[in-house]
Amino acid sequence: MTAAVATREGGLILDSHKLSHHYDRVAAWEAGERIAPVSVDMALTRACGAMCSFCYAMMQESQVRSPVTTSHALNLLDDFAAMGVRSVSLVSDGESTLSKTYVPFIRHAAELGVDVGNATNAWEWGPEKIEQVLPHLTWVRFTVGAGRPESYARIMYKGPEHTAVFERAIEHIRYAVDLKRRNKLKVTLGIQMVLMPEFGEEILPFAQLGVDLGVDYAVIKHCSDDEQHSLGIDYGKYEALYDVLRQAERLSTEQTKVVVKWSKIQDGDKPSYQRFYGPPFLLQISGSGLVAPSGMFFNARYSKLHIGNFTEERFMDIWKSERYWRAMNYLASPAFDAQTMMGTLPIQHYVSVALDNHVKGIERIRPAAGEPPLHVNFL
Repeated sequence: MTAAVATREGGLILDSHKLSHHYDRVAAWEAGERIAPVSVDMALTRACGAMCSFCYAMMQESQVRSPVTTSHALNLLDDFAAMGVRSVSLVSDGESTLSKTYVPFIRHAAELGVDVGNATNAWEWGPEKIEQVLPHLTWVRFTVGAGRPESYARIMYKGPEHTAVFERAIEHIRYAVDLKRRNKLKVTLGIQMVLMPEFGEEILPFAQLGVDLGVDYAVIKHCSDDEQHSLGIDYGKYEALYDVLRQAERLSTEQTKVVVKWSKIQDGDKPSYQRFYGPPFLLQISGSGLVAPSGMFFNARYSKLHIGNFTEERFMDIWKSERYWRAMNYLASPAFDAQTMMGTLPIQHYVSVALDNHVKGIERIRPAAGEPPLHVNFL
């Protein structure tokens, strides 16, 4: 497993997995038990004001949108807590800060002892909202497509080259950094660039912006594409950026670590595994309420893998259903080939690599020893 990045906050794992810290679930899964997810990646809405060039969510439309009410969301959390789900990432296929249930969801999760992280463009994440949620979040990761305002406009919303949206996002990020320091909050704050090969000139400005903001980390990752190559990512072109990516890492300071997700950038568009073992451990739920094993399968063309919708029935019942486990078992069977039948490098990638190596005896997962890393409940 990739070593943790040493930050002021503690060890931070961004380019690997934490399954060894959840060995109880690994052992139960290997014994054939029906396990609850360790972590769930989800959104509270499909809505988003951005039009990011790198956005996979544009390829995830399920054709059915059910509004997620506060009642739905809090019931979902109650089921998560009862089942033993340990964390929720508000990422998935929508901008959750736009949902009316955003604040009560995070506060209720804190009351239940379920860790919550949030990825956001920070456009509508103003001071009042920040004050309400930041003390209850484990981490916040801000999507920042570029370090320069004009490039940010071109990449994030394809609009005219004005700076108002960029400046608002940066203002909100600075407010969160200041609030964390003033109130000595434990939350980790970072910015993320989803790197398409043609954006190579934005790598160093992005890294420098992270340092200037004083966030805990600035991470640069690959861009996922679907099996139809809808985004047109040429994974062979990443190699030409290796030198500038290393330069970016060298901009790290004691306060801000610049981190490149090397393993995914170097893995290209073909995973090492064919069986897709990750979803029972790390489940994804759409902002439409749709429950599917992975965000790779939200689109209507994967309807046979659409397990249910938590706005229509309790998640606990969905999880207990035969259709849930039929989908999970199919993905782990010889009938499914992750190399040809799904998009590239899903959120479950690190977990799936580790579980595949575990099953094959290449590298067995062992119980963790020593101090846990930051965000240990997020796989």
